Amino acid sequence: MKRVAILALLALVLPALAAEDGKKGGKPGTNVDMPFLMAPLTNADGKLTGYAYMATRLTATTDANALAVRDKLAFIQDMMVRDINAAGVTSTDPGKVDIASVEQRLLADAARVMGAGRVKLITVCTVQIAPLHPVQTPAKVTPPPLPGQPAPKNPEKSRCDS
Repeated sequence: MKRVAILALLALVLPALAAEDGKKGGKPGTNVDMPFLMAPLTNADGKLTGYAYMATRLTATTDANALAVRDKLAFIQDMMVRDINAAGVTSTDPGKVDIASVEQRLLADAARVMGAGRVKLITVCTVQIAPLHPVQTPAKVTPPPLPGQPAPKNPEKSRCDS
């Protein structure tokens, strides 16, 4: 009976450990999930077009360094927010984040706060782009005017945000 329980436990644990090895990161206990970063996206004219919400994970060199990272998380986050707001996160296409460049810069920011040799890597896990003015789907049918109000002269162009 004990063998069956041990085999069942191993069947559950081994796939999880194998999946952990395939991920970009360190051994368990060294990864620190960072708070979301919100980076402004601008076009070639420097006009704000939207925001990129990035989830990142910092990997420390040891378990003890991971605890030190958690202690200084607010300072690391502050440095990262200042960096992405000062230099931006896109290269040529204003709708795409240059992940390799961002990871390199954020790793340098974390190393500046923590000191050399304490942080191994930073991974941008997910990026969600939110345009500033999303395209709205036009209504199929224009609603009738309220009592006492004139009908709109040009129903296709009447929008709340104009």
